[in-house]
Amino acid sequence: MTDNARARKLADRIQVVVAETLDRRIKDPRLGFVTITDARVTGDLREATVFYTVYGDDEERAASAAALESAKGVLRSEVGRQTGVRFTPTLAFVPDALPDNARTIEDLLDKARARDAEVRQVSTGATYAGEADPYRKPEDEDESDGPAEKNEGPTSA
Repeated sequence: MTDNARARKLADRIQVVVAETLDRRIKDPRLGFVTITDARVTGDLREATVFYTVYGDDEERAASAAALESAKGVLRSEVGRQTGVRFTPTLAFVPDALPDNARTIEDLLDKARARDAEVRQVSTGATYAGEADPYRKPEDEDESDGPAEKNEGPTSA
């Protein structure tokens, strides 16, 4: 059984090795603007999942996925050579959902901004239903009563 710190270190090293190898050695024309965003290794260090994003449309994403699958053997042998572990983990490439999630969040924020602007525009000429300040202030109280005397409890004479 290995510890999680070792798996994290190996995952970080795999991420760097795969990114450098894609940049320097893989010359596949189908490979677009690929960014390796994360890598995760199982606890037994046998399988590694590499997350990536591709800048472009769906066609370029599909072409880059095919290029990564065809370069998997070269990438795995380079990972084994540079990491020096006894068993080189198998690589699985998964498109990262982070850009899609970020795009969805940005769309929701844009909708919220538009609704806020709409509410602000509607409320510019609006007036209060009652008084502007409905809270009672100390100076508003009737002063004819006079100050209330404090009862400090029983006094001994």
